[in-house]
Formats: sequence, C-alpha cells, structure tokens
Amino acid sequence: MREIFKSCSEIPYLRLGAGEPLVFLHGLGEVKEGWGNQFEFANQYDLIIPDLRGHGEYIIPGEISIKNFAYDVISLLKGLRIESAHICGLSMGGIVAQEIYRQAPEMCRSLMLVSTLHFAPHHLGKLFTDFRKNRSENKSLEDITERSAKVCLYSWTKENIDSFSQFYKPNKEFFFKSMDACLKVNNITLLPTIKVPTLIIGGQYDSVIPVWVQFMMHKQIRHSEFVIFRNTGHIAKLEAKDEFNQVLRTFLNKHRMAS
Repeated sequence: MREIFKSCSEIPYLRLGAGEPLVFLHGLGEVKEGWGNQFEFANQYDLIIPDLRGHGEYIIPGEISIKNFAYDVISLLKGLRIESAHICGLSMGGIVAQEIYRQAPEMCRSLMLVSTLHFAPHHLGKLFTDFRKNRSENKSLEDITERSAKVCLYSWTKENIDSFSQFYKPNKEFFFKSMDACLKVNNITLLPTIKVPTLIIGGQYDSVIPVWVQFMMHKQIRHSEFVIFRNTGHIAKLEAKDEFNQVLRTFLNKHRMAS
C-alpha cells in the first residue's frame, strides 16, 4: 500500500487503496494525516482524506463555514467522479458530514459521526469561544497543543500526547473562525430526516463534547447505531485505535453495496 497525495479543485487530499469510497474528515485543528491509524482501511476501501479549509495544506481557504467545508468535500468527490461514499467525521468533521448529507444526501452511502455535536446553544458557544481565546492569548503553539492534548485525551501517556501533537496543527488565522462555525450549527431538524445507515460513536470521558450529546443524536436518527468507547476521551481513533477500527469495519462491511 502506498500513500498518494493529489490536489483537485485546490483541495489537498490523500487517496489510498481501492474499493468503495470512504471519506475521513478530521477535527478542529487537525490535519488529514491524523487518520494514519485508519490507513489500514485501504485494504478494502478507496480512502479519500482531505484537509478542510484553513487546516493543513489548505491555506488559502476563502470564507470559513460548515457549509463551505461540506461544499469542498462534495466538489472533491464530484471532481473524482465519485457518485457516493461512506462519510466518517470526527468532531468538526462529524458536523461537516451532517452538512454533506444536508446538501447532497444522495452522495452519502452511510454516515459515521464520531465525538461530534448537532446543536450548540448560542450563548454557551460564545462563552466557550471567548474562554478558549483567552486561554490561548500570548501562548506558544507548543503550549496550546500540549493543553489541547490534555483536554482531548483521557490517557496522558507520552505516546498518546506525542501522537496527538504530531497531527494537531492549528492555524491561528483560521482556528477560531472554524470553532465559531462549529458552534453555529443547528441540525435539530436535520437528524430525523437522515435515512442512510448511521453509526454514532462517543468517548466515555470526552470533556470536549460529552457523550450524552451523541446519545441525543442517536435518539433523533432512526435506526442509528450507538457505540461508547470506555476509557477514552475525545480521540478514540487514537486512544483505542484497534477497537475503533474494528467497530468501523464491522459497520462498513454490513453496509457495503452488493457486488
């Protein structure tokens, strides 16, 4: 298996493997390479892993919004002549996955919504953003990354923190714009309309987006599946990578298109 980098419509992305298309969407402040623990899916699937606007190598992004994040992914898939794909998104990526379904439901074979949210009350969102901005003021990128690792992770082993830090590379120019975009989301009326197979994943000790939020999402999406990873925080794909991959693979294999 060889990692391949291409660029389409000015959107940087990775593409690996062959089979049914599977899109991985990273979280706030992450980069596409952060899905490295999931590259093994290339043995069954055509992996497409983009940088979202203002993240990684997508450094001339235009307007930052969830709508535009989703539009970029849809445009990328159309440029690759992919009619539909399985869509997996972590945190901010999960919000983008919901918006892709809003804009182009026919392009979603299934949804995997990981440690994400569907609604943020405006006043709480503003308080959260102001708090994060104040905590980050005059701090080095290294300090911000270390603090973020300890917020996102349940297990603060050196291995976990080093792995997190390798792929958490927030761009200060766009980070808080992206956070603001996430905190404007309101998909309360969207969730009951989702008709494709949907897997919702939460982390038992997620202090960024508590697991009860994902439970509420599960209750709103008919026939969705819900999995809680024990002894993990916000980044189960890192802290419980083998179990995480097995849960995703079981779900995906169950919903692959008939040959």
